[in-house]
Amino acid sequence: MIISLAVTVGLGDINRIGHAYGIAHLILVFVTTCLTSLAIILVWNQSLIIALAFALSFGSIEILFLSSYSLKILKGGWIPLVLSAVFMVVMYAWHYGSRKKYLFDTHNKVSTRTILALGPSLGIVRVPGMGLIYTGLATGIPASFTHFLTNLPAFYQVVVFVCVKTVPVARVRREERYLIGRIGPKSYRLYRCIVRNGYKDVCNHENYSENDFENELVMSIAEFIQLEAEGCSGKAEGSADGRMAVVRTSGKFGTRLLMSESSSFQEGNNINLPGALTVTSSKSPILKRLQAMYERESPEHITRPRIRFELQNVIYNDPRVKEELMELVEAKCTGAAYVIGHSNVKANWNSSFIKKFAIDLYSFLRKNCRAPVVGLNIPSISLIKVGMNYHV
Repeated sequence: MIISLAVTVGLGDINRIGHAYGIAHLILVFVTTCLTSLAIILVWNQSLIIALAFALSFGSIEILFLSSYSLKILKGGWIPLVLSAVFMVVMYAWHYGSRKKYLFDTHNKVSTRTILALGPSLGIVRVPGMGLIYTGLATGIPASFTHFLTNLPAFYQVVVFVCVKTVPVARVRREERYLIGRIGPKSYRLYRCIVRNGYKDVCNHENYSENDFENELVMSIAEFIQLEAEGCSGKAEGSADGRMAVVRTSGKFGTRLLMSESSSFQEGNNINLPGALTVTSSKSPILKRLQAMYERESPEHITRPRIRFELQNVIYNDPRVKEELMELVEAKCTGAAYVIGHSNVKANWNSSFIKKFAIDLYSFLRKNCRAPVVGLNIPSISLIKVGMNYHV
């Protein structure tokens, strides 16, 4: 709106505004023809000859009109060209910076075997709770995790590396959204979760909260543990990165771990029902009071029901499965922490001026755009940011 008002006031002539609009419309029509030609090949699976015939027939007419209108560029038609150039520079800087950042993460990721060589405790103190580490990598260990452990050698007993990916489909069914895998032996309690979203999937923050994500994640991991015990997903003991499996929380094992609504905060952190195993939260009273104060002050938590998990007291073929499920439920009851990298991207000192300009523009856009925390709907009380310097 501001740009439209600036163009209208700046030109001050209806003829110049008409010239600018005419060139913008012709460019739009020409780009639409090019994209339709690609859709003929990629979407409708037609032959290349049909796509070329469509592009030549309509594109030649549009180029003819655009060439005749080129005489009006100096009379106001330069405005859409300048705006297009500005937006192209911004889009290229964002794409270039994102690609450089991803390549930096890929080149600096830690080998999974290096982490597993530290032993089940990873050479640190394992405290009660669940740690969700967000990363853009689908394999390996992100550098932010090792950077965190270097400065603070303590982490949660259950670690889940969460990677959110957009797949080339319109929508992904909710029960097929989570791809769960194991990292290393079972005693390490390291898992990997790839959340797959379609390009039309939109997260409704009013109806889909962080608690919903945590509950679905716990149910999916529990389903994977039981599927793995039954031999449906293969053995992951001998490999650094275990096999990934799409799990459905409504499968045949879903009755072993149930969810139910509770009416109070304390009730949601303890499980003590007939026929179910008792799992007590290890969260300290101080943390419980702080979380209760936070939920009372947050309007979105007023009407939100609290979910508790019930681990059914059934007979398992492998007692380690029961122990692992109990640890998972206990970690969820204790609380989950979200670990996300807070990157500061900078260009190397010997980089060219164009590269420094692109990286600086990308850093400026990242600082002034919506943070990933908002897009992922992460609660601020459970958020841990790990600062990382990226020299690309």
